[in-house]
Amino acid sequence: MAESALVVQLGVLGAYLLVALAVGVAAYRLTGSDAEDYYLAGRSIGTVVLLFTTFATLLSAFTFFGGPTLAYNAGPEWILVMGVMDGLLFAILWYAIGYRQWLIGRVEGYVTLGEMLGDRFGSRRLRALVAGVSLFWLFPYVMLQQMGAGEAIVGLTGGAVPYWAGAAFITLFMIGYVVLAGLRGVAWTDTIQGVFMLGIVWVAVGWVLTSAGGFGEVSTALARNRPEFLSLGGGLYSPQWMIAQAVTIAFGVTMFPQINQRFFVAKEARVLKRSFTLWPVLVLLLFVPAFLLGTWAAGLGVAVPEGANVIPVLLNAYTPAWFAALVIAGAMAAMMSSSDSMLLSGSSYLTRDLYRPFVNPDADDEREAWLGRIGVAAFATGTFVASLFRPGTLVEIGSTAFGGYAQLALPVMVALYWPETTRRGMLAGIGGSQLFYLAHVFVPPFTVGGVTVLGSTYLTWDFALYGMVLSLLLTVGVSLVTASDADERTERFAVGSGAD
Repeated sequence: MAESALVVQLGVLGAYLLVALAVGVAAYRLTGSDAEDYYLAGRSIGTVVLLFTTFATLLSAFTFFGGPTLAYNAGPEWILVMGVMDGLLFAILWYAIGYRQWLIGRVEGYVTLGEMLGDRFGSRRLRALVAGVSLFWLFPYVMLQQMGAGEAIVGLTGGAVPYWAGAAFITLFMIGYVVLAGLRGVAWTDTIQGVFMLGIVWVAVGWVLTSAGGFGEVSTALARNRPEFLSLGGGLYSPQWMIAQAVTIAFGVTMFPQINQRFFVAKEARVLKRSFTLWPVLVLLLFVPAFLLGTWAAGLGVAVPEGANVIPVLLNAYTPAWFAALVIAGAMAAMMSSSDSMLLSGSSYLTRDLYRPFVNPDADDEREAWLGRIGVAAFATGTFVASLFRPGTLVEIGSTAFGGYAQLALPVMVALYWPETTRRGMLAGIGGSQLFYLAHVFVPPFTVGGVTVLGSTYLTWDFALYGMVLSLLLTVGVSLVTASDADERTERFAVGSGAD
């Protein structure tokens, strides 16, 4: 790559990051010293900001790089998974879980999911279990963003900037930004980044189509080079696999700390209702063009080097260097808007659900907020070190984390809607399903009497779905057996959730 093009690309990236940092500094000047303002922006978020901060937070490296690269390798069917199934499923779950959490959080002042459930059942163990599970699965997903940043810069610069340097740079930026900004700054920049990403990816589609000779020429090339991509089911994945992915991703997203906390921040009920109504539209507007770019690259014969992602390579081939850098800046925005929210939410789980209950119950809000900032730096440093080992593809890591979070969803729904749920039922449902899922992730499959144990599928369906069913059965079954464990907190919780 020419030195002048490299300078232009790095300059565009640097300018974008400086703008984001300036927004963070402005937010810092308005953020109070108390933990609720730092973590939830004083529960004052309006419709546009809530919609776009949720939108930008979910548009991670998994979406912007992993998805198009998957489409490049296996066809565009994942548009159905991410763009249609998950767009609709998550909107429904946003109402079923998110709206009820908001009603409860407004009355009780909760900041985290673990705090809400721990208080509901009077159990520090449950609070710690929810926080521990959430932080465990957050680790690989933050690592995924750092891997995506490193791979993006490798692809954009043709290897002139090494993988580790890209990952290290984005890590340092994230730490500085989150420590400064808190949720108010994160939400503001997420809104800017969401609008920017949405616009730039459509401009990229138009530019690639024009440079490649138009839609007809691109379609002809795709039919000639990858004809299997033009028919549903022509790719590498079965309908069962895609449905399982759609379900686990949608349910997993609702339990992501950075998404679940956004269920608490809306200024009023109509803000939430407008947001989840508009959600499927925004998802389609971004996912369709991103996945089409990956599919078209396969048809056009774009060669993607090992360790790189398809989007920067495609843009380098069909658009000017400055525009390719601008789109990658948008992708970096996607990764940062996910990572900053993850780190912020993760630090709240650490301080609210582990430090306060078990270490220092008398800690004041200011001390908690500063401890959270230290936690951000430590967590991000740990994930950066892990990212250097690259323990899988972006899609593999993201899919595993989604499945882990999905195991939490049904016990939480039961607790929100069924007053007879007990402490032991929740511990059994969450703990049992997590053990089942972890065994399938980390223990190699083996055969007993001709039957495969701990395989990736059972009767062609992904093991993550069976874990979700197990979580439901254990939560309900153990609650029925231990119904006498329900205490007065059940009634208070139910009253809070019915507020309007």
